[in-house]
Order: sequence, then C-alpha cells, then structure tokens
Amino acid sequence: EDCAGFGAEILLFCDENYPQLLRQIPDPAPILTIKGDIEFFNRDTIAIVGPRNASFNAISFAKKIALDLGQNSIITVSGMARGVDTATHEASILSGTIGVVGGGIDNIYPKENETLFAEVGKRGLLVSENKFGSPPKSSNFIQRNRIISGLSLGVVVVEASLQSGSLVTARFAAQQGREIFAVPGSPFDPRSHGTNRLIKDGAIMVESSAD
Repeated sequence: EDCAGFGAEILLFCDENYPQLLRQIPDPAPILTIKGDIEFFNRDTIAIVGPRNASFNAISFAKKIALDLGQNSIITVSGMARGVDTATHEASILSGTIGVVGGGIDNIYPKENETLFAEVGKRGLLVSENKFGSPPKSSNFIQRNRIISGLSLGVVVVEASLQSGSLVTARFAAQQGREIFAVPGSPFDPRSHGTNRLIKDGAIMVESSAD
C-alpha cells in the first residue's frame, strides 16, 4: 500500500518483468521496488560510476559520455549520489537513466537531489532492493553497487582512488562477467590511481563513448 501510494511497484525474482541481466548475477535481489519506466530493463544499459568529490574534469566527462551514450539509445545506470552519479543522471534524463538507491525508494539521498530524484522517477527508472521507508546506510551502498553493475552490460569508472567505492562496483562487475571500462587520469592525482590500476589490470581504457 505504501509503494502504491508513492507510485511505485514491487517486483519479485519470479516475476516475468524482473530484469534479465540481474537474474544472471550470483546474488540477485529477491525483491525490487521500482518507480518509473520498467521498459528500461529491456534496453542496452551501461553504468557510469565515480566519486562524490569528483574533479571538474570527471564531472565534465561523465556528462559528455552520458549524453553520447543516450544519443546512441543506451540507458545509463548510476547510484543517485553526489558527483559523477548526479552528473550522469542529469545528462541522460531525456534519453533514459536508471537510478539505484541505497535506502527505500521513497528516501531521497542526498537531500539536494530532490528535484533529480523526482525527475528520474518520472522520466527514468528508480530501483531499490530495500523495503519502503528504509533509511540509507553505508552497508546498503556497498550492496547497491552489485545492483548497479548487475543491471548493466558494462561499467565505466570515471574516476576512483585506490579506496573508492567505484572499485567495489568494478569488482562486482568482474564477478558478474560484465565489461569494465576505466578513464585514465594523471598519475599525480590520487583520485585517478584506482582507474589507472584498473587499466593496468585489463580494463578497457575509455576516452570517448566510441571506446
């Protein structure tokens, strides 16, 4: 009743409309709460992730690649957080974006993304594996990352330090057999050490959406 009042719906793993890509991962969510265009689950999807305290260049690149992917009918997936996530969703709101949240689907976090949250729920698709009304918790965000990669054919890591949560998403993607893409950065910037390490370890270097 709470979900219906919010304009959301509940999907079970056994439901026909449960996303097929997510079915394939080792630990799919048994229950999803969604709000928005469920048809996005049936489109080609690429995740774009990066830090909350992203550099100006990282924000600019996330916007550019999200726009380019959208122009090629690819849906973006990200985590609705500050920084790269926000840039990704804002740039692809018209072409299609999926936001995976770390609390209940009704819990707007961060609060400054209230307008973006409403837009994604209206024009895109919001997804949560947490029960309605759940507050965002740090442990939820780690688990959320496997959903972000699980809903995607590949993950683009725009910027990441060696301790970044984006590298956790990349590890989930590797475990799930998804493509991992990384944007190279300056060796003098610790915010790029994680992405440079991914490239050394075999991730596909990305300088544009053509890659």
